[in-house]
Amino acid sequence: MTDSTRTRVLVTGAGGPAGVAVIRSLLARDDVDVFAADMDGWASGLYLVPAEQRRIVPPGRSDGFVDALIAMSREDRIDVLFSTVDVELSGLAARRDELKAVGTELAAPSHDTLVTCLDKFALVQRVAGKARVPETRLLNSDGVAADWTFPVIIKPRSGAGSRGVRLIADREALEAIGTDESIIIQENLPGEEFSVDVLASLDGDVIAAVPRSRERVDSGVSIAGRTVRRPELSDTAAAVARAIGLTGVANVQLRYSADGVPALLEVNPRFPGAMPLTIASGVDMPSLLLDLVLGRPVPSAVDFEELANVRFLEDVFLRPADVLVSENAAHAEGFEE
Repeated sequence: MTDSTRTRVLVTGAGGPAGVAVIRSLLARDDVDVFAADMDGWASGLYLVPAEQRRIVPPGRSDGFVDALIAMSREDRIDVLFSTVDVELSGLAARRDELKAVGTELAAPSHDTLVTCLDKFALVQRVAGKARVPETRLLNSDGVAADWTFPVIIKPRSGAGSRGVRLIADREALEAIGTDESIIIQENLPGEEFSVDVLASLDGDVIAAVPRSRERVDSGVSIAGRTVRRPELSDTAAAVARAIGLTGVANVQLRYSADGVPALLEVNPRFPGAMPLTIASGVDMPSLLLDLVLGRPVPSAVDFEELANVRFLEDVFLRPADVLVSENAAHAEGFEE
């Protein structure tokens, strides 16, 4: 029998730094039972929760993923689902009502917001006029012929991180690429880059916007950084969040333009791996978002302090027999009750 005074939360992506950050935030509460899920039995975050609350799920790209999460949420009587994996989010958000029908609220932005963020061309179009965006065109004949100041950047319309991003030195090099409307041409922003973690209420009001630098990066993950008080960064990220109709948490990436104005690079509509720094600076976004989803009161604004961090590997030791079997990704060892 479950304790009705406690909230049962399922966190997916337990093997990633964002999943671990969310799990640790929620474990610090005394009114939450945290379930952790991943497609891989070696995911470290699984072993931060009790054995009976560890789950193996199918890959987020698989056809059966959302069905499996709905069934799991029903069987485990999950109140709130936190997904920390990009490829899972749009599928889950598209079936938010089915999750709600089994008693589970999805702590994620709307499907429309997710789709917009995952298409960098659509994102720029949505935000233009609300915040500074770089000049952006599709890689078609009109885009190539536009009056560019070189160098320019080309990047895929979809995809995360720096994959497929190239600096194009001159018009001859741009024309040599050919045309492909799955790629965009973008004004090069030469200034400093910052990430801004944003939390918005379910009505779209921005509660916090915490800028941070990435001082050291290893394999795409920030391993050292600091939060910074720069109102122009917080204000720009908040304007972006309002333009895309953000509810919940997103990471807004900004870079200063040649004229010293922060401009939009992209929006990751999920918890970032560097969330522990934001939490330590005074804005516990996973816990605040849980309260928002549950309809509990939260402050209208949450401030932060300037703080720096460095990160290191941490071991979780367990008996080999306790490692979940994940060859059959749809079922975790010991799932049957």
